[in-house]
Amino acid sequence: MTAERLSPGDPNSFSRPDEVKVTHMDLVLDVSFDAKTLSGHVVLSVEKVNVEANVLILDSRDLTVSMVQDFDTKQSLKYELASSSTTFGEKLEIHLPDSPNFKPKISVHYTTSPKSTALQWLCPEQTLGKKHPFLFSQCQAIHCRSLVPCQDTPSNKVTYEAKITAPHDLTVLMSAIRQGEPVKNDDKKIHKFHQPVLIPSYLLAIVVGDLESRQIGPRSHVWSEPALLDKAAYEFAETEAQLSAAEDVCGPYVWGVYDLLVLPPSFPFGGMENPCLTFVTPSLIAGDRSLVDVIAHEIAHSWTGNLVTNSNFEHFWLNEGFTVFVERKIVGRLHGEPFRHFAAIGGKTYLADTIESMGASNPLTSLMPDLTGIDPDDSFSTVPYEKGQAFLWYLEELVGGPGEFDPFLKSYIANFQYRSIETDDFVQYLKHYFQNTAAAEKLEKVDWQTWFHSPGMPPTFANYDDSLAVPCKALCQLWSDWNNKGCPEPISMSPEDLKTLSPSQIQEFLAQLLLGPPLSCQTIEKMQQIYGLNGVQNAEIKLRWLRLCLRAQYKESIPLAVQFATSQGRMKYCRPIFRDLYNWEDARSSALEAYDKVKDQWMYVCAYTVGKDLHVIQ
Repeated sequence: MTAERLSPGDPNSFSRPDEVKVTHMDLVLDVSFDAKTLSGHVVLSVEKVNVEANVLILDSRDLTVSMVQDFDTKQSLKYELASSSTTFGEKLEIHLPDSPNFKPKISVHYTTSPKSTALQWLCPEQTLGKKHPFLFSQCQAIHCRSLVPCQDTPSNKVTYEAKITAPHDLTVLMSAIRQGEPVKNDDKKIHKFHQPVLIPSYLLAIVVGDLESRQIGPRSHVWSEPALLDKAAYEFAETEAQLSAAEDVCGPYVWGVYDLLVLPPSFPFGGMENPCLTFVTPSLIAGDRSLVDVIAHEIAHSWTGNLVTNSNFEHFWLNEGFTVFVERKIVGRLHGEPFRHFAAIGGKTYLADTIESMGASNPLTSLMPDLTGIDPDDSFSTVPYEKGQAFLWYLEELVGGPGEFDPFLKSYIANFQYRSIETDDFVQYLKHYFQNTAAAEKLEKVDWQTWFHSPGMPPTFANYDDSLAVPCKALCQLWSDWNNKGCPEPISMSPEDLKTLSPSQIQEFLAQLLLGPPLSCQTIEKMQQIYGLNGVQNAEIKLRWLRLCLRAQYKESIPLAVQFATSQGRMKYCRPIFRDLYNWEDARSSALEAYDKVKDQWMYVCAYTVGKDLHVIQ
C-alpha cells in the first residue's frame, strides 16, 4: 500500500493552516507527577484563511479530549478524533461555530498520556539531587501533538501564553519569558509565561524540577540542578561573546532573553534551540569549555530555524545546514578563520562516516528527502547539518567569498524572518539578490538537482584551510602504518603526541582512524598504554575512542562502551555505540541486554531510534 501525504503542505501533519490557521495559544495546565500527565485546556485563537472553511484541523497523539467549546459563548462544539496512526497520531477535526466571526477562539479541554512522546518524567533517583522528580519536553520534530492539540507543522507559527500549576517546591521554565513571580495556590504554585514572537509548534517547551540559576551575561542565566550549577556557570561563561558574534553575522537578537538549561543525562540531543531557553545536555560539561561550540550552534538557531523556519521537515536542511554554517561563522569571528575551516573538515569526516553507515544510495542521505509516510525521527542524521553547510560554503565561494555572501545572509534572514519557507524560496531569493552581479551566471550553472536530490556525499566540497588538520592526519598515518606493519617495536609514538593537540584535534585524529580499516587489538592496547584514552572525560573523544575499540573487536572495551552508551541518552553517542555493538556478534547480546535495561529511562525518541538500530522495533 502506497503511503500518502497527510496534507498538501506537510507530509507529516494532518493540519490545514492554509484553510484555518491557529495564530495564538493560551495554555492553562496542571502538572501531576503522580499521574505523569498535564491536564487543563488550551484556548486557540484561529483565523479563517478560506472564508468558506468551517472545520479546524489539528494534530493530536494519545490525548484525551473531554470538551471543545467556543471560548466566548461557551457553546459546545462538535469534534471528531480519528483513529490512531502509530506514526503520526490522530486527526482532530473541530466544527467551527456558525457565526460571522472569522477569528473565533476555541477552547479544548484535554489530558496528556503518561506515555506522551513529548514528555520525559523522571523519578528523583534519575536526577542529580535524588530528592525531587523532574519533567522536561522535547517537541521536535512532531511530538508537540502529544503535549497539546495543535497544528503540528512548522509551516504555521503562533505566539503563546501559559499558566502552569506545579508543586510549590519546584521551578517551572518554558520557551518563553517569565511573567512576575509564581503565585502560591495551596500546596502548589502558578507560573506565568509569555512568548510574543511567532514560533512553530516544535519550539514549545516546558521543564519542571529542582532548578537554580546564575547570571552569566547581561541577557543570560544558566539553569541546572543545584549540584551542577558551579560547573555549568564556568563552562558556559562565554555565552555573551558567542551571542555578540552571532549578531554580527545575522543581525539583531529579537528574543530578549537567552538562557541555558542543563538537563539530566537522558536528554536525547546535544542542545535544543527552544526560544529564550536553550536546552543542553550535561555531556557538554567537559571542564575545559572544549565542547561549547554546541552553544554557538543553538545560538545560531535564534535566526536560522527559529526566525526563518523550514516549512516542513523535508526542508530541514534550511534549519540545520544554515545553522551549522552560521555556527562556524561565529567560531571564525571568535577564534580565527582557520578554526572555522577546521570545524568544517571535522564535519566532512563525520558526514562521510554517517553516509557509510546509512549507505551511499539511501534516499534519506539526500538533502531534500521525501518523507511521505516516514516519521521525521527516522530520517534524523547529520546529513542536513553537514551536507547543508557544505552546500552553503560552496555557494559562498561561488559568489565571491564571505565578503559577498555575508551581506546576502543578513538580507536573507531579514527578508524571511517570522516566516516558514521551502528550499525554492531560498534559491529564488539567492538568484534575485545576485541577479545584477558577476555571480548571476555562475548560479545558473549550479547543479541544483544533484545537490538537493541525489543521495550520498556532496558533489563537491570547498577548499578548506587544513593547517589545523595536518597534525591530526600525520598522527593518524603514523598509527595506521604501525598497525599495518604488524605493530613492530620500538614505537615512535609517545604521550607527548596529544599534549600538542587541542581536544578538537584529538577528536579529528581519532575520527580519521575510524574512516580507515579496523585496527588490531594490539594497536588498541598500545594506544591505551600510551595515551590513557579510557579515562578521558571529553565525551566526543570518548565516543570516537570506544568506536575504534569496538571496530577492532577488543573485548575489554565492551563493558566500557555499554557503560558510556547507557550513562546518558544523547542519540549522537548512544546510536553509533549500540550499532557497533550489534554489528559485532560477540557483543550483540550485551547490546540487547543493556538496551532492555535502559530503554525506559530514555526519552521516547532515543529509545525508539536505538530500538530500530537494534532491530527490536520495526
